[in-house]
Amino acid sequence: MTSEVIGTGRQYLFFKRALLLGAHTDDEFGCSGTILRLLEEGVEVYYAVFSTCEESVPDSWPSDTLYQELLRATECLGIQRDHLFVYHYPVRHFPEHRQEILEELVRLRNQIQPDLVLLPASVDIHQDHRVISEEGIRAFKHSTILGYELPMNNIEFRHACYIELQERHMKRKIESLMCYASQAFRNYRNEEFIRGLGRVRGVQSNGTYAEAFEVIRFIIR
Repeated sequence: MTSEVIGTGRQYLFFKRALLLGAHTDDEFGCSGTILRLLEEGVEVYYAVFSTCEESVPDSWPSDTLYQELLRATECLGIQRDHLFVYHYPVRHFPEHRQEILEELVRLRNQIQPDLVLLPASVDIHQDHRVISEEGIRAFKHSTILGYELPMNNIEFRHACYIELQERHMKRKIESLMCYASQAFRNYRNEEFIRGLGRVRGVQSNGTYAEAFEVIRFIIR
């Protein structure tokens, strides 16, 4: 394995298996460009989503709409179907299921043994995201952990890590988010916003586009 650093566009140092943790369908947009880079560079990528948010589906849509949209979005990103884990905890009620969620995370840890975990930033104020972040840090304390950015839930964000993206990554990131047609009313499901945030993070890291992360734990072996 070559000794290239994160963000060079070549190979990710040390990472063989990455696990993305999302509270809800479409949370992956916080780091989907990075997922594309990881997959390009040969890293095994797994994704665990803890709610399909049936309660958030508009009345005129089938109740499994967000699940079906998740399948299309992850296919667009290139995540293998057998690397996708989907749970059905009730949206906005994760604190009531904290121990069960932790036990699921421990099972994932034992099954996948990821060396990189991407999860909601520790400052995320949404109660479901917060549970995934806190219990994810507990379960994966021996892995490198990066907290991804969901700006609508972050009053502050300690962006200490930047992962450089190219136009091809941004295009696919936007295409995957557009798979969530039922969520068209949400202001973050917007190409202008996604590109704008990517440009801001790119400028901050002296590039064109980037995604920013909170460094929660970084382990070098």
